[in-house]
Amino acid sequence: MSFKFVSPMPSPEAVKDRIPMTASLQKIKADRDQMIKDVFTGVSDKFLVIIGPCSADNEDSVLEYNERLAKLQDKVSDRLILIPRIYTNKPRTTGLGYKGIVHQPDPEGKVDMEAGILAMRQMHIHSIEQTGLTSADEMLYPENWSFVDDFLSYVAIGARSVENQQHRLTVSGIDIPAGMKNPTSGDYSVMLNSCIAAQSSHTFTYRNAAYETSGNPLAHCVLRGATNKHGDSIPNYHFEDLELVFDKYEETSLLNPTVIVDTNHSNSGKKYEQQPRIAHEILNSRRYDPRIKKLVKGLMIESYLEPGAQKIGAINHVYGKSITDPCLGWDASERLVYEIAALA
Repeated sequence: MSFKFVSPMPSPEAVKDRIPMTASLQKIKADRDQMIKDVFTGVSDKFLVIIGPCSADNEDSVLEYNERLAKLQDKVSDRLILIPRIYTNKPRTTGLGYKGIVHQPDPEGKVDMEAGILAMRQMHIHSIEQTGLTSADEMLYPENWSFVDDFLSYVAIGARSVENQQHRLTVSGIDIPAGMKNPTSGDYSVMLNSCIAAQSSHTFTYRNAAYETSGNPLAHCVLRGATNKHGDSIPNYHFEDLELVFDKYEETSLLNPTVIVDTNHSNSGKKYEQQPRIAHEILNSRRYDPRIKKLVKGLMIESYLEPGAQKIGAINHVYGKSITDPCLGWDASERLVYEIAALA
């Protein structure tokens, strides 16, 4: 076989022993989890904003960003719940390129999976310690869930993973909200079928053992736009798109019908500066139709300290600027969060 053994991976228990969640941090997570869950179940009418860098590439700049976000959360807490994006696993369209700190703790260094797992866990836990905000990450590798299950408050299943059986079954066994994105084709049935699978119970193998899950009632839809056969972006955040998802939900028996809209990716055509305009249109749709207001419970926004993006290893490297997809800068992001709070 063409597999070359590199090294064994540490067990989740060993990693958790090295970088533990203290009792005080567990309490913060429990409180945050309940507050976020209440939005999905309709107990709370607060609006979710899942916001942060495309990829969490550097602990110092990510923590500085999240410290700013925590101060902003205090000012909008009556209307919004801010969930920092600490995305440490990056899917790649071709499978090539930087795959996040879980692969490379140093984006310019060599791949080191064990060091990456430790860096991922450390960044998330340091962020909770310094900000009191639990975070979101993407599930690129289902088997990595055991390394992060004690500190995440939201998990996203990407457009290229959402049709994968192991992702769906793993989500059925977790107890936090899981956003199932529409695939790059834009097919709503794939997204909704993923939610049905994730909300159902299953028996399957996971990390060399057999498990039975009870289903995750907080699995929900995320609209991120689509791509046609010519590679052109097709947005799906307009009023008619939201109406269609509402109607499709009505045809199912899914619990807690929810849509989170991703304002970047194919919805913006990766024109990051369009995210505020897109957010405003979604908020206007919520104000126009009470059904849409009940359905759309949050936004995903790509944002970092500095606007735009840069290449890995750039000669004039800019601290706090994305090395993957371009992001809104802090000033525009702060302004947008206040606008969302006023309109949500």
